[in-house]
Amino acid sequence: MIHKFDVVIVGAGGAGLRAAVEIPKGSSCAVISKVFPTRSHTGTAQGGVCAALSNEEQDSWLNHAFDTVKGSDYLGDQDAIEIMCQDAPRAIIELEHMGMPFSRTKEGKIAQRRFGGHTKPEDPNDPNSKRVPVMRSCYSADRTGHVMLQTLYENCVKNNVKFYSEYFLTDLIIEDGICKGLTAIDMATSEIHTFQAKAIMFATGGYGRAFRITSNAHVGTGDGCALVYKAGLPLEDMEFYQFHPTGLWRLGILVSEAARGEGGILRNNAGERFMEVYAPTVKDLAPRDMVSRAIISEIRAGRGILGSDGTHYINLDLTHLGKKVIDEKIPEITGFARTYLGVEPTKESVPIQPTAHYAMGGIPTNYDTEVYADNSGKLITGFYAAGECACVSVHGANRLGTNSLLDIVVFGRRGGKKISEFLEHAEYHPFNTDPKEKTREMMSGLLAQSGSEKIAEIRKELQQSMMDKCGIFRNEKDLAENKELIKQFQQRYKNITVQDKSKVFNTDLIEAIELGNLLDIAESINESALNRQESRGAHTREDFPKRDDGTWMKHTFITKNDSGDPKIDYKPVVKTQFEPMERKY
Repeated sequence: MIHKFDVVIVGAGGAGLRAAVEIPKGSSCAVISKVFPTRSHTGTAQGGVCAALSNEEQDSWLNHAFDTVKGSDYLGDQDAIEIMCQDAPRAIIELEHMGMPFSRTKEGKIAQRRFGGHTKPEDPNDPNSKRVPVMRSCYSADRTGHVMLQTLYENCVKNNVKFYSEYFLTDLIIEDGICKGLTAIDMATSEIHTFQAKAIMFATGGYGRAFRITSNAHVGTGDGCALVYKAGLPLEDMEFYQFHPTGLWRLGILVSEAARGEGGILRNNAGERFMEVYAPTVKDLAPRDMVSRAIISEIRAGRGILGSDGTHYINLDLTHLGKKVIDEKIPEITGFARTYLGVEPTKESVPIQPTAHYAMGGIPTNYDTEVYADNSGKLITGFYAAGECACVSVHGANRLGTNSLLDIVVFGRRGGKKISEFLEHAEYHPFNTDPKEKTREMMSGLLAQSGSEKIAEIRKELQQSMMDKCGIFRNEKDLAENKELIKQFQQRYKNITVQDKSKVFNTDLIEAIELGNLLDIAESINESALNRQESRGAHTREDFPKRDDGTWMKHTFITKNDSGDPKIDYKPVVKTQFEPMERKY
């Protein structure tokens, strides 16, 4: 079956839906999603979306841009960052006008709260004075992503967007430098569908399921990024993967930074507020990479708390906030602690540990979401990417909390507008070959295999090896060992068995394809991390503990060469007004 649309967007999270809202009603637009749209991973974002509205205290987009550049450890492209931060207030007001229910101040303005790494000069007349936390995060209690997703979905329905829910992306069709369409499996029937389009946008989300402990949903298997990588196109800055400092112990379920924004305190086994040592100015509201390293350092120094399973954690103390604040401002976060750990946050500390959370790297794009074919600036005609799967590089080596929701609405909108302009002169391009053939061969090959290897076992071992050897702290020995392990997993993958041979909701087959994608993603992360011999942001090399601006102020571009092995190239970082400095808080 072949479907023809002017625009096809893969992914029904915030970026994909925000782009879809921009497509004119006179153009046909389809959104393909692994899950029903309102179950997309954007719905799990809790704490807020940032903008310098100055509703609670004086702020400016320039403060926001400086914090984002500094938070990125100076690897973020400053032209894109300036666009995002300048556009942030308009993006928030626009969401409000779409119907998004923000929390409010007593005066009826959109409420704002503090978040990690967001600051302003203590003296407004002296931009070089000590920087202090600022209220910049706009929020809807601790369900900000959820209400944003619902709002955008409603507006897409209003805009006559056609949805294909529970369709699984299997192939991206690029011929002669032109993106012509894609194939996807209807998960209910295993039928292969071809989508021909003038423009394709990937908004396929992240790949946290490459790690054992993660805040990501089970759908976060990096399908879009993996297909781009398989197609011989580059991925950018894959070594930079953010661990959120506060995931529920053992489970990885996110405990939003909003908990610390409201005054939560991290404490070690002696009850000490240890972030005073690591970030004396902002303390518990330091950027995520710094807090995650601090937690692991405390545990390594013997100041963690031993859990019943033999692993260690740190406590997040919310007891002093009082029941009113907890119930009104962070009800979902605290509900998770009660449900999954049996902890009452009004009376007891919440056990937490860092959890794999967010991909700073991904599909390289310009700030209009057009996808690069290589590191020279050449573009793929008709191909766009936005959201966590994309790397416009506003996050660089480390993302600040609340910048992810901002990223998806700013660049989702910009991508939708750019696509709308493109449609004015675009046309359909015929396929050179049968577009279903690759998917058909992959499916029949997997279903025909009768090896001894189990999908779940390989996935579990891969996730553990990525956690142990390519996690918060890295070194050459571990990364080299992990490289060989990934190769072994790739060989074992050729000997898996898909036990379910049926066509109706064959989740066994889907998980087999996802595992193949995760193996490619793990390869690109590990190889990029092994290659970058410095520490910067979320990439911490114990054998190269210093940031090296002279050698490594550049983006990593990784591709597969003709023999299928990874190849590394580079692209310069864009600098406008902020000079690199030591990152202190």
